[in-house]
Amino acid sequence: MRNLASYPFETPVTVGARRLALREVCAVARGTPVALDSSPAFQQRIRRGAKVLADCIASGTQVYGVTTGYGDSCTVSVPTPVLQQLPVHLVRYHGCGLGAHFDEPTTLAIMATRLNSLAMGFSGVRPEVLTQLASLIQQRIAPLIPEEGSVGASGDLTPLSYVAAAMIGEREVRYQGKVCTAAQALHAAQLAPLTLMPKEGLALMNGTAVMTALACLAWERAEYLMHLTTRITAMVGIALGSDPKHFAPGLFAVKPHSGQQQIAAWIFADMGATSHDSPLRIQERYSIRCAPHVIGVLADALGWMQRDIENELNSANDNPIVDPESGEIYHGGHFYGGHIAFVADSLKNAVANIADLLDRQLALLVDTRFNNGLPSNLSGASEARASLNHGFKAVQIAVSAWTAEALKLSMPASVFSRSTECHNQDKVSMGTIAARDALRVLTLVEQVAAACLAAAAQAMEIRRRRGNRAPRHMPAVMLEMLDDVLDVCAYVEEDRPLEADLRQLCAAIGARRWTLYG
Repeated sequence: MRNLASYPFETPVTVGARRLALREVCAVARGTPVALDSSPAFQQRIRRGAKVLADCIASGTQVYGVTTGYGDSCTVSVPTPVLQQLPVHLVRYHGCGLGAHFDEPTTLAIMATRLNSLAMGFSGVRPEVLTQLASLIQQRIAPLIPEEGSVGASGDLTPLSYVAAAMIGEREVRYQGKVCTAAQALHAAQLAPLTLMPKEGLALMNGTAVMTALACLAWERAEYLMHLTTRITAMVGIALGSDPKHFAPGLFAVKPHSGQQQIAAWIFADMGATSHDSPLRIQERYSIRCAPHVIGVLADALGWMQRDIENELNSANDNPIVDPESGEIYHGGHFYGGHIAFVADSLKNAVANIADLLDRQLALLVDTRFNNGLPSNLSGASEARASLNHGFKAVQIAVSAWTAEALKLSMPASVFSRSTECHNQDKVSMGTIAARDALRVLTLVEQVAAACLAAAAQAMEIRRRRGNRAPRHMPAVMLEMLDDVLDVCAYVEEDRPLEADLRQLCAAIGARRWTLYG
């Protein structure tokens, strides 16, 4: 049941003169190499943009961040003899991030996202900058980037400074499984440190690459979680003996949210003809009957979220913008990450609601007042040992904790804008914080899903072993899913620590072990 979509692409992801898909960013994170567009037209376009800036410097034209200081210091002119030192100072003084470091896959996604933006040709960088960044990705030289320190405008300045620093041979990186200095890694990979031209430090740092890369990774995880929660709901419905007609096409035809309709159709197909002649309840509780209405919100939102993430991914989002064709230089605010902030805040809200749904489904399964004859806490113990065993009792408590934390983190980050940098950056997006929150919520909800998957499989196996309201005519795909889940988390007959089992299920979810709904 291995899902091949979780593996790297077989061919390199080409960057330059084409739109990049968010799935391609995720593929780079998983190990797919990148390749720059090799066409002469692409190279010429990049060189034209760099020449526009070189001509401005030569003519004495004032350009923000090229001949002036940064941020509120835009009124300070920098003397020509020291212009070459300006980008290095920018890179160095932004080296103040704190917190845990992004892992290597996330860092590679960040680098690929920044590379794609610079390859649009509106940043005024030389081809050497693109080549250096692409080479770091190819060699998997991953800068150690602290997670904390960006307000999402003027772009992801502090975290991206660690990418720029690695390119010039400063700070630390992960390389070949070890942490070393960037200078050591560049030497080992036979790469020379890059010398930055006046705008190139700003071009590397002043953009939305961190939040956008995180949003790409979050979107892919949320899509799989949407599919998995749908399958878990069907398993819980089967275990409880719920009526599949709660998900009938005729019922959902009258409420035309397409994602919601798709979720219902999948559950209906998964449950098959598993109902008993007389369902115990004419109407199941909301966490079962209304599951398509909860999961469907995420299903319907993923489309516009993908649109907005990919528009940001394929944008020139630094400042100033350099038009290589007209020679015009525009001073603007494309580094502002408002769209990504809204996507991330919305995503974590929809995903946290899924945790709440699964938490309620698990509560039904473990409680003898609601589980239609299943043993208390889904204990698989024999009658003689039932008093000693407590099955999934503690798991249900843990699920409640993870759900509560996910719900707490659903507070939107974008409404907490702070005025910074002498009120120059007086309205900021908080997009990177929102995206980090979204990833944390996803981790929590994947833990909830892992626990509920184990519990649903336990409940279905109890029915199968004991013949207690055992489901009839269960579709083959559900039997296969049941057996495979039990291979990862074995049937709980006698109490045992379940941490290792749950971690294995979380890893299986992360690896997209199960191919769900094509």
